[in-house]
Amino acid sequence: MAAAQLPLAMAGAGEVVRVAGIRGTGELRQHLAELGFVDGAEVRVVSRAAGDVIVSVKGARLALNRSMASHITVSI
Repeated sequence: MAAAQLPLAMAGAGEVVRVAGIRGTGELRQHLAELGFVDGAEVRVVSRAAGDVIVSVKGARLALNRSMASHITVSI
């Protein structure tokens, strides 16, 4: 059975997920890749509020707004 996929904006606090894909313009995908959001990367959701999320990826802690987090598809 395949892992369930959802936008990062919907992942719960404390969850550890894996990046399954990035949607958006080439520029946006490149920017997110430079931040560490590449296919298969492990992402830990530190906290969330109103769709905005604070995540830990590749040892860095980042804050993403709902729009940005919605472009990142993750598997749980």
